Amino acid sequence: MTDRPDLAAMFLPLTRALIDAERPVLAEHDLSMWAYGVLLALEEGPLRTQAALAQSIGADKTRIIGVLDDLQRRGLIERVPDPADRRARLLSLTAEGRRLRDSAQAGIRRREERLLARLPEGDREGFLRALCALAALPPHEIADPPPEVADP
Repeated sequence: MTDRPDLAAMFLPLTRALIDAERPVLAEHDLSMWAYGVLLALEEGPLRTQAALAQSIGADKTRIIGVLDDLQRRGLIERVPDPADRRARLLSLTAEGRRLRDSAQAGIRRREERLLARLPEGDREGFLRALCALAALPPHEIADPPPEVADP
């Protein structure tokens, strides 16, 4: 195996650059990073609680309350009582929230495509497949991989 930097050492500057590239797109859509994260998390369908939403985006549940209040005030999400448990609230996107999320995501994807275009097409597809596979791993499997993976 060739000598290479640690994965985190490679990902960190790339992640920072990608976040910087997203900021103007999010600003055009009047969204913070947390608000965009909420809109993306609700893409699959309603989530049952603020705690479940916070966990899905890696945020403290108290941190997103203001974000949820703002998104609801703007008509981008709904919080309705769960018929199965009136103490819980179902969080879901409105049609306007879906439209705004899709528009912001399209702008971000255009910027990502300019970056990905620097890779040969075959490498680009392989990179995206590998990144999707790694991103789908539960956090505990990244932090503590199975023994056969830990010591190649």
